[in-house]
Amino acid sequence: MAVLKVLVIDDEPGIRSGVTRILRDFHVTYPFMDEDYTFEVLQAPTGEDGITMIENDKPDIILLDNKLPGIQGVDVLEYVRERKYDIVVAMITSYASLDVAIRATRDGATDFIPKPFTPQELKSSIENISKQLYLRKVTNKMKEEGKKIRYQFLSVLSHELKAPLNAIEGYLRMMQEKQSGERIDDYAPVIDRSLQRIQGMRNLIMDLLDFTKIRLERKEEKIQEVDLEEVARNAIVTVQPYAIQMDVNINLDVRGDSKLMADPEDMEIIFNNLVSNAVKYNKFGGRAEIIIDSTDTEVLLVFSDTGIGISDADRENLFREFMRVKNERTKNISGSGLGLSIVRKVIELYHGTIKVDSTPEMGSVFTVHLPRKQVTIP
Repeated sequence: MAVLKVLVIDDEPGIRSGVTRILRDFHVTYPFMDEDYTFEVLQAPTGEDGITMIENDKPDIILLDNKLPGIQGVDVLEYVRERKYDIVVAMITSYASLDVAIRATRDGATDFIPKPFTPQELKSSIENISKQLYLRKVTNKMKEEGKKIRYQFLSVLSHELKAPLNAIEGYLRMMQEKQSGERIDDYAPVIDRSLQRIQGMRNLIMDLLDFTKIRLERKEEKIQEVDLEEVARNAIVTVQPYAIQMDVNINLDVRGDSKLMADPEDMEIIFNNLVSNAVKYNKFGGRAEIIIDSTDTEVLLVFSDTGIGISDADRENLFREFMRVKNERTKNISGSGLGLSIVRKVIELYHGTIKVDSTPEMGSVFTVHLPRKQVTIP
């Protein structure tokens, strides 16, 4: 359970002790909350004492009387607002004029609890405030994660694009200065390396576009019957040149109905990424197998390889954005670290699941379940 600090600022001892008694064994829970809230009550008889406790104890909730000896409740509320403290304030008063209510609302008061209040009235207000705090916490977390993702985007772009651009520039200068001779054939290896670098940048840009598209684009109008066997064969054709270099044999086994209502581009993202990985992270002379099977309720996709495998530690974070397995076997394999996170997000759009089983030096198996029932894509 999480504990919320509630500061009662009121000059009436009976109010302060009453709030303490009511909230002592009270807890708040909602189905969408991952933890219950309980309460620790702090007491201040004046506005000045309340400000001191705000600074020292950092309460989450303030129950604030307006009519106080010394500075008034609205002055305390203004103090909280000016310092932009993340505190929810509810006014408890029997003398709330319209002017006071307008000023209190302007300065951030979220509720008014009239005196005298019943235990249920106080609990109801605290429940609403606790819900606000929980949703605010979730929102702040999402904002922070968004900032982190943006920072990661910039980091990946600066590294993954700057390095190949520098290499290509170096290769072009070699050719400009004719460092390897006069004949164009003398520069064939340099040209090949430049083209590989350009392809790597193109792949990164396509991953970034896919990542943005599945987050921002609405898709209901693109749903149609897709033949997953055809999508799989196209993915195999795309990766075949690299498979020939790696001497990796790719086998497609269609065991059931391969038709599914979906956005064709989404299915291409799934197959292109998982088929490509089955080759890229394979061993020379290895095998990759794609199985398409189905029941009345779902389509099952299996992508297996005899490759380098994934450790338990790496498998835990495999579907995170910008996650790349880094070891001696993968240091020369290019990629953005976005592919599997994009695949998972696409699968989740269809209320499907993906899991991976892997043994280092033995290979990996990615298993995808996609429900047959047509869904509304957000």
